[in-house]
Amino acid sequence: MDLKRLFNDDDAVSPVIGVILMVAITVILAAVIASFVLGLGEDQGPTPKASFEFDWDGSSTLTVTHDGGDTLEGNRLSLSSSGSSDTPWSSGDVTSGTTVTSSTFSGGDTVRVVWTNEDGDTSTTLATYEIPS
Repeated sequence: MDLKRLFNDDDAVSPVIGVILMVAITVILAAVIASFVLGLGEDQGPTPKASFEFDWDGSSTLTVTHDGGDTLEGNRLSLSSSGSSDTPWSSGDVTSGTTVTSSTFSGGDTVRVVWTNEDGDTSTTLATYEIPS
């Protein structure tokens, strides 16, 4: 066996490496273009941090209190559940201690406090509460 020939035989190595590099570059380029086209690189803005306390009176009224965290705009908050329509929060600033009361929910509903960004494109659930049956 000729060792010199074994180490110097580079046939078919360059074409294989070239094809692998071309495929990798094509995949990376496609991913970058797709992220721009689909808007995945856009800044969504920060999601507020807030905590909420829920109080169910046992029959028909749910009181939700902003318990602490960021001050929120009331017109961007709502209470929602799969069993009923959305209940908007009051307008104005929602600070610690601000409450909203709703009678549209019933036992067994899972109520969510939903914040919607300025554009109305995205929303985030800030808190959830399951009303006892």
